[in-house]
Amino acid sequence: MFLAMNVVAAFHAWRFTHFVVEAGPHTDNPEQLTAPQKLWVLLTGIKNPKPANQARPDFPYVTLYLSSPNGRLESWYSAVPEPRGTVALFHGYISSKSKLLTEAATFRRLGYNVLLTDFAGNGGSAGNICTVGYHEAEDVAAVMRWLQRRPGAVYIYANSMGAVATLRAEAELGVRPTANVLECPYGSMLQTAQSRFRSMHVPSFPMANLLVFWGGLENNFWAFDLDATAYSARTSTPTLLLWGKADPRVTRSETDAIYAALRGPKQRQDFPRSGHEPYWWKHKALWEQTIQDYLGQQ
Repeated sequence: MFLAMNVVAAFHAWRFTHFVVEAGPHTDNPEQLTAPQKLWVLLTGIKNPKPANQARPDFPYVTLYLSSPNGRLESWYSAVPEPRGTVALFHGYISSKSKLLTEAATFRRLGYNVLLTDFAGNGGSAGNICTVGYHEAEDVAAVMRWLQRRPGAVYIYANSMGAVATLRAEAELGVRPTANVLECPYGSMLQTAQSRFRSMHVPSFPMANLLVFWGGLENNFWAFDLDATAYSARTSTPTLLLWGKADPRVTRSETDAIYAALRGPKQRQDFPRSGHEPYWWKHKALWEQTIQDYLGQQ
């Protein structure tokens, strides 16, 4: 039985961290699946096609290709007249830079250049591997090196996996932006694996632990150290932390722990009724005003 559990965990970990090139629908979120569908996913793994960019900016931009240890990254860069700085935007798991076009347009309207980047394995970037924030930190560092060779302040806006990658880049890779705006980073890789099992109403132990173990082993890192709370304790960057009170993936206790651990100047804004989703969907005015006020203080 122990051997069988490891085989299943290794298989699921591979499917979670390796996108397939064939186009097709992705498996629905756990909370959207019926009981038979959940059983089928547990037996066969998720369908995980490589995320694609489904839209293009409706503002002027150029496509750039940046070098990362993970491969060539595709970015969209858009400049504004007399910028107040530049915002680098980083997406979450099973996503792409096109999912952040509304956010990018908002930053442009507020007077900031924007640079949107597909993490390695996603969108137009090379590869098909995703480590849910660990190796993606190297992509954050590569983007920041490119931006910081240019004049002006540089800010990071990142959500979920992108927020965790940002925290690791700052804690372990020497990245130093002017300030962060981070949406719903998960507490640790183990906690986010456990939350998926909870969403399917399946006991998380020991399968969540085995999933984390194999996910790291298959991708050359110790996944139990992928811990946003620990990274936060080594991050002195001024940070605005955003969280949705109805988030089924990231709990209040995870968010509280990350916020408490942050070493630098910090602010927090919670959004009622918002889940693991863009907060402008339900609170556009509050989301935009919060960001505008925060960046204006930096």
